[in-house]
Amino acid sequence: MTKTDPETAATSRPTSRRAPAGAAVLREDVTVAIRGAVFEELAAVGFARMSIEGIARRAGVGKTAVYRRWKSKLAMVLDLVSVFAEQGLPVPHTGSLYGDIRALLAVASMALRHPIASQVIPDLLVESVRHPEIADAIKAALLDGQQGVAVVVVREAVERGELPAGADPDRALDLIVGPLYWRLVVVKGGLPKGYLDDLAKSAVAALKATA
Repeated sequence: MTKTDPETAATSRPTSRRAPAGAAVLREDVTVAIRGAVFEELAAVGFARMSIEGIARRAGVGKTAVYRRWKSKLAMVLDLVSVFAEQGLPVPHTGSLYGDIRALLAVASMALRHPIASQVIPDLLVESVRHPEIADAIKAALLDGQQGVAVVVVREAVERGELPAGADPDRALDLIVGPLYWRLVVVKGGLPKGYLDDLAKSAVAALKATA
């Protein structure tokens, strides 16, 4: 038997309000299911072997439902990265540079343990050599948002007199997130007790020494 497209089935029923002729009615629950399937397929087989057929099968929909939303698997992956990045890093306001950095490290350590960060992003970085759009999307979705947080943290530290004027937010971001990314995503090591506290102290000391 041919699998029924959930959206086609839904829109074929009589309703009191009819959509304009030719308009596609995109159900949000179907979109969520497909996004979940994209993530599962990426984690299971990687971008190169990922297929629209495999995604549709995992989501329990027809290929048409997938193509209504995204024209290609690249478009699907870029959308997935953007949705993940929208969660972002919250801007901390603890009242001290150490407190802000420690809070950022706590959130970043959880985010970097997420399968999208630990499995999918490294795979996409490899693919970005062949698909520059992926590199651009990762930068726009992940780096740009984090840079905005670093700008606020450094600005408030300058206003409190903890850092001199002209302190570099990009350097701050490197010092805060760089070591954590290396340990959790590249080395895939654990975090010993007190590691985030020590890392926050080191980042504060480095920023003050190099500002």
